[in-house]
Amino acid sequence: MSNLTLLIPAKHESESLPIFLDELKKYDYKKVVILDQTDIKTINSIKKFEDVEILNQKKNGYGNALIEGINHTKTEFFCIINADGSMNPNELEGMLNEINQNNQDIVFGSRYMQKAGSDDDDMLTSVGNFCFTLLGKIFFKLKVSDILYTYIVGRTKKIKDLDLVSGDFKFCVELPIKTLRKKYKYTCYPSFERRRIAGKKKVSPFLDGFHILAGMISLFFKK
Repeated sequence: MSNLTLLIPAKHESESLPIFLDELKKYDYKKVVILDQTDIKTINSIKKFEDVEILNQKKNGYGNALIEGINHTKTEFFCIINADGSMNPNELEGMLNEINQNNQDIVFGSRYMQKAGSDDDDMLTSVGNFCFTLLGKIFFKLKVSDILYTYIVGRTKKIKDLDLVSGDFKFCVELPIKTLRKKYKYTCYPSFERRRIAGKKKVSPFLDGFHILAGMISLFFKK
């Protein structure tokens, strides 16, 4: 078994997740799906995958799912990857190479680099992401080109030391900001976001955008 754990937060992904897990069969990585135990439909849809561990989420929220997954991880490396199949696992080897060969701690996938892109992004989400990424550069000096895209690979020990607390989508900005403040070595890696297999985006652009902005303001004043 590889020293990398794939953390797959899932919420009502009974259509997408089995297809994505079929794709992941050829990769020798530990696979942990984090979901609410009341999401019976999704749980039943992946029961046939004997190599997949299901972690019952204790607290609601995207960030809480990932925090619980990170705390559960025992391997040297972790990866956050979506259950909807939009993130291409073929890119994992290159992201791991950035860590091992270039001595990085955290690698952030980015849809806004050369040889990158997205089949799933739309005007509203791309403009919102641009604005939040710009705020990250101006107020935090972050060298991240896609702040809301949580296709991330890193050293497990390092991310556990970040003491992440955001239980919702504020997690997306808390992680890179705390990475910078801890003076970890980080970089971006060109990623092409595929069209999601099924289902709808779980993000509410305006409501979650407001929460993310509030989170950035809070982090700015917590030096």
